[in-house]
Amino acid sequence: MILQALVKHYENLAEEGKVAREGWCTAKVSYAINLSQEGKVTNVFTLKEEKNRGKKKVWEPVLLTVPEMVVRSSGVSSNFLCDNSKYLLGIDSEGTNPRILECFQAAKERHMTFLKTAKGEMAQAIRNFFETWDPREAKESSVLEEYWEDITDGGNLIFSLGMNYAQDDEEIKALWNETRNMSAGETEAVCMVTGKKTEISRIHKTIKGVPGAQSSGAALVSFNAPAFESYGKEQSYNAPVGKYAEFAYTTALNYLLSQKDYTFLLGDSMIVFWAENGEEAYQDAFSVFMSPKVDNQEEIKGLFNSLKAYRPMVIHEKQLNPDQRFYILALAPNAARLSVRFFYQDSFGNILRNIARHYQRMEIVRPSWEELEYMGIWRMLYETVNQKSKNKVPISNMAAMVLQAVLADGRYPASLYTDTLIRIRAEQGVVTYGRAAIIKAFLMKNYSWKEGENYMGLNKDSADSAYVLGRLFSVLESIQKDASGDINTTIRDRYFNSACSTPASIFPILFKLKNSHMKKLERDKGNFKRYYEVLLREIMEKLDTFPKQLSLEEQGRFILGYYHQIQDKYQKKEEE
Repeated sequence: MILQALVKHYENLAEEGKVAREGWCTAKVSYAINLSQEGKVTNVFTLKEEKNRGKKKVWEPVLLTVPEMVVRSSGVSSNFLCDNSKYLLGIDSEGTNPRILECFQAAKERHMTFLKTAKGEMAQAIRNFFETWDPREAKESSVLEEYWEDITDGGNLIFSLGMNYAQDDEEIKALWNETRNMSAGETEAVCMVTGKKTEISRIHKTIKGVPGAQSSGAALVSFNAPAFESYGKEQSYNAPVGKYAEFAYTTALNYLLSQKDYTFLLGDSMIVFWAENGEEAYQDAFSVFMSPKVDNQEEIKGLFNSLKAYRPMVIHEKQLNPDQRFYILALAPNAARLSVRFFYQDSFGNILRNIARHYQRMEIVRPSWEELEYMGIWRMLYETVNQKSKNKVPISNMAAMVLQAVLADGRYPASLYTDTLIRIRAEQGVVTYGRAAIIKAFLMKNYSWKEGENYMGLNKDSADSAYVLGRLFSVLESIQKDASGDINTTIRDRYFNSACSTPASIFPILFKLKNSHMKKLERDKGNFKRYYEVLLREIMEKLDTFPKQLSLEEQGRFILGYYHQIQDKYQKKEEE
């Protein structure tokens, strides 16, 4: 299903002229080797363009459409018209050697074979070049001397005649298309993507743009060991994909990964997404929902309201169809291959409704300085990691599972909840806005806590013992702070974890400490003492006894009660 969706997307992109046609590809090209009609190298000129990368300006290769490039591993195999200096010039940074001469010879044979019947000036110039060029004399060339370090850095080179590029020559283009389509006796079978009998692609092109994978690219479909073979089928014949389908899906996926505005990294997974009709407006809208910022909160709210009221959704003056099919693919590195974390598809409207339900579950009272009403997935996951560690990347598999749960309105992975509790415990009761929101959403979805809708802020009427205990602990902490002023260690630092898990063993101790703190308040702040006495009486009336132990679910409600009571205190201070 993934490959079919990518092939369909390729066809949409090809119609718009955004990707190369079959037999061609888009490659990064750094320099052009300018030839004379006699095949002499007259000069080398750069094709790199200056671009802004943050605060810096860098020179980057230009993207050009060139003949489809080969898949190279460790063998010698030459591309046509576009390759590195080892193949087109027979040199590297140190000069040449037998291995590099072998590469040049492979390029020479391929170009001479392809262009043997061509009669145009460009083809003749390239043939003359390969007939006369001697890599062993390259270091003596005054033309190459100036650019030696640049052209041998591994970047791609092309041929040109004046300002005309070889791959743009009409005769060569026609010859390439004609020769490429000639059957070379490849295995034929029914393509599992198109359902048609056709030549099967033995090796699939690599996919680039997934961080952590090999820089040269990694394969999405690959079989390289007998253990992966079945019914005597070797390599990619084990999962027969026709040459057209292989070219289409790899081209589409590489294009998607190159569009940085429509990809995002989550854990170790690279997320790409697209609409079936290929319109970028849907990708724009999805990017907004996945990456809430201070300046797009109203835009998100407007789209949600339109969806809820069955009104047309508009983004960037483009009306969106809620029935449009939409795809989300999560890819992770796995040595020389790519691992599919998940592939999700649904109508765009359903996906947005599921995201809206998630954000609704995450709604909770926020500190006054918190401007974000909608918390993105990455911000959620950031709450589960150690803020002081150098590596703040969340657990990889859990990150992808959280996103999948949000998209499908499914149950959150248990690790999201447990990791949040672990962080709170590790930091002795530091309950941030994000952690409280995660706990509330998890309890509502995974524990079917329907009353959670009434717990966006402090619920003074709640008689849930765990929630009330959390409120009580917060009040006892506040009494200590008001009585003792600024102190290095509070009861939260010493007793929060025990109070949250085994309240019966800790709260009697806390009440003894409370009595001494109240005496200080009576001396210095009598009005504070009366306020806390009334508040404690109201809370204690809702408790019958202190439970010996709280379950994980109850610990979450304890933490919510603690957080709500703190926010209520701060809110009253701000009002005063």
